[in-house]
Amino acid sequence: MIRMLLRVLGHEYAQPVRRTVALMTTTAIVEGLSYALLVPVLRALFGKDPGAARPWLIAFGIAVAVYAGLRYRSDLSGFRVGTTLLRGMYHRLGDHLARLPIGWYSAGRVGEVSVLASRGVLQAMSVIAHLLTPFISACVTPLTIVVVMLAYNWQMGVAALVAAPIVVAIEIWTGRSTAAIDVERAERDHEATGRVIEYLQAQPVLRAGGRTVERYRLLDDSLRDLQRASRRSTLSALPGVLGLTLTVQTIFTVLLVLGAYLALSGSIGAAEILTILVLAARCADPLLSLSDIGGKLRSARSVLAALDTVLRTDPLPEAPDPIQPVGHDLEFESVAFEHGGRTVIDDLSMSVPAGQRLAIVGPSGAGKSTLLQLLARFYDVNAGAVRVGGVDVRAIDTKVLMAQIAIVFQDVYLFDGTIEENVRLGRPDASVAEVRAAATAARLDEVIERLPGGWASNVGEGGALLSGGERQRISIARALLKNAPIVLLDEVTSALDPVSEAAVHEGIERLMAGRTVVLVAHRLRTIQRADRIVFLDNGRIVEQGSHDELLRRNGRYAAFWNISLAPAV
Repeated sequence: MIRMLLRVLGHEYAQPVRRTVALMTTTAIVEGLSYALLVPVLRALFGKDPGAARPWLIAFGIAVAVYAGLRYRSDLSGFRVGTTLLRGMYHRLGDHLARLPIGWYSAGRVGEVSVLASRGVLQAMSVIAHLLTPFISACVTPLTIVVVMLAYNWQMGVAALVAAPIVVAIEIWTGRSTAAIDVERAERDHEATGRVIEYLQAQPVLRAGGRTVERYRLLDDSLRDLQRASRRSTLSALPGVLGLTLTVQTIFTVLLVLGAYLALSGSIGAAEILTILVLAARCADPLLSLSDIGGKLRSARSVLAALDTVLRTDPLPEAPDPIQPVGHDLEFESVAFEHGGRTVIDDLSMSVPAGQRLAIVGPSGAGKSTLLQLLARFYDVNAGAVRVGGVDVRAIDTKVLMAQIAIVFQDVYLFDGTIEENVRLGRPDASVAEVRAAATAARLDEVIERLPGGWASNVGEGGALLSGGERQRISIARALLKNAPIVLLDEVTSALDPVSEAAVHEGIERLMAGRTVVLVAHRLRTIQRADRIVFLDNGRIVEQGSHDELLRRNGRYAAFWNISLAPAV
């Protein structure tokens, strides 16, 4: 458990965790040793001079005070280390998720990551703050007490020692018997979380189709499966709880019978037997708590294993000696890329000189958006090379590469905050004047003027409080503020009404001015002014040239153009 925890957290946290564990262990040992002073105390109290117990009582009080001080320090250390680890774990998980390929984020991982990043991380970090102290105490204190019992009477000590391997065997058996069921419960938990998210996100479609009852049944089934898995998990741990309880009670009964026999035979005094029985009773409570603590630790271990799996997923590799690009030209050289077992880009080569505009058109699924993602290195190619400024994107530091590129997607995601906060994501250190200028260029100022809160208006989670055109203007203003030399545009105006499209188009023209641009579009108003147009199909270039050249060839692009004009005729 500790090794896995340290592996998940990273080596920088190893030392404080080890110090905390050592302090907790020392505290548990001191607690066990303090009970040894009960023998001289009881011996004096049952003797001819009860007053002789006074110094032993003082010593016992001092020992208890030392234990209390150590326990306070160990608990405080556990809470502090747990809080520090929680913060560090969130940073490490967030940094790692930001470096994973976009293809890793499949729909099935939405629920898994959301559970891990919220309840999972808290549960894993609670091991240090809440579970280690009682677990170490439940293991170390009884063993220390058994050593004390051996020192006073070896028969009673050996009888108590017999419980140790039995308790260990029960815990191991319980852990193995519940492992598979715990995994199933975790899977059902992730599935149910995904169903809830799916159900909420699909409300417009479901209500429009009148399918809410059927969808609710799917959600209900997943929750019912989770309930069954949780019940099986609880029942699977029940034999271990009963076995541990019976073992502890049996050993205590054996000690009681053995103690009575030894006392009657004169082999041990009344004070010693009474003390040993008190010690045995003190061992029972922490041992009985092992079943509950063990269940929580197994649950936390499964979460740690899931976090470990995510953190062990290989991110896109960083170049050991990154190269700085010297220009803003773009190049695809014999690029091949596969995704989901399908060839998306097949032996594609083309270039975009610095300051020029390349438009990519073609049917859905042709690989247009994938080319933009390869340029931004959301994925790595399977063959060939993608170059920016003459340098392979795999040889450029990620931060340097992203500083060169501004991206405007079709589906704009805004963070729950104000308009200004979302615009400033493009360049957080920008001045107020620069932010206002970017907003004016994107015609975002028109939106801000009609909102009651102005710049302080909240956009909602994902930008839910704004229209598609308003979200797109914020995205363009963000890209303008970033002022990157390379601009990637992906179907920016495909879902906008004519008024919003005109405003967004004006902002796009300002964004593209003087920059190297690669744009994907279905609406051909934007691409007419491109320096070169590439028609893509099945990951291959079918045609390329200027707008007028492609129309004169009367090929695929011309047919595409004529279809786009047909509704207006």
